Amino acid sequence: MIASGFGDCKDKALLLASSLRRLGIQADPALTDLDGGLALGEMLPTIRAFDHVIVRATIKGQVYWIDATNYLQGSRAENLVPPDYGFALPIVAGSARIEKMERKGLFEPTTFVSEAFDFPKLKGEALKLTVRTTYSGADADSMRYRLVSSSATKLADDYLQYYNRQYPGMTSLAPLSTNDDRDRNIVTTVESYELSAGDLDADDLIKNFPLKADVGISNLPEPDMVGRTGPVWLGSPMFKRHQCIVHNLKAEFVGPEKSNDVITPFVAFKARWSSAPTEFQVDWFLKTIGDRVPAKEIGPYLKSRRKMADNASWSYNFGYAETEAN
Repeated sequence: MIASGFGDCKDKALLLASSLRRLGIQADPALTDLDGGLALGEMLPTIRAFDHVIVRATIKGQVYWIDATNYLQGSRAENLVPPDYGFALPIVAGSARIEKMERKGLFEPTTFVSEAFDFPKLKGEALKLTVRTTYSGADADSMRYRLVSSSATKLADDYLQYYNRQYPGMTSLAPLSTNDDRDRNIVTTVESYELSAGDLDADDLIKNFPLKADVGISNLPEPDMVGRTGPVWLGSPMFKRHQCIVHNLKAEFVGPEKSNDVITPFVAFKARWSSAPTEFQVDWFLKTIGDRVPAKEIGPYLKSRRKMADNASWSYNFGYAETEAN
């Protein structure tokens, strides 16, 4: 591998394990599966169950699972996010046995979107929107890959189209700004937009102005209940937050009186709002609790998913003192 300058997962895992051993760290290559690893613990032994090789390292009694092909992964060892492959089989002579790769619990959002809407202070001025998104942990690793695999211009265009669907006429004020703190594994992006006074008045947008949460509800599976006998997989652990702050309002606004929280054994959704005389803020949170929904619970799960979707978008009449929240 060193001589040729390239190699696959087997070569990189062996090189990493050898290098760690040279440093006095216990390390072994481990067989796993990129897509079906979570099922390895229930499968009969077979060499065809594996399609990937990673490394199991032990430092002061702490086990670290490292994917040597994940060259864009951030963070230092103590906060390293283990690969989400479920199980792996370390290649250890005489004592090889499959092991579970424990997931780290998510105690704070790993994606935090903060939208700041600055309404015009004077008639004829434009609305300004600044979007700051902070990615951490596994979400930072994923975003780092997006930034490498797609141009900043393409990403900025995708984001602009997203906001144009909600607020027709939105234009970009500056190129997409990015910052990557690799040691802390935090990626930050900043977007800047403008909506002209004409577009703000068009179709009475200001009188029915939408605030919408993008917390990953659409990523939750929506299975068909007919004939379902097996559980529904919810995917990798997820914890997201979306914040909307509206400035320069003519009056104090309030959110809905009744709670919009949806708490189930599988996923939790919460909405919180606060207000000041000229400012309104709402925060949405979505967190998966379990990794699967049993077949008998699919009906209640789908009902709660619909309720979450219904409460992830609020509309306000920001042109007048009267308000309406949906």
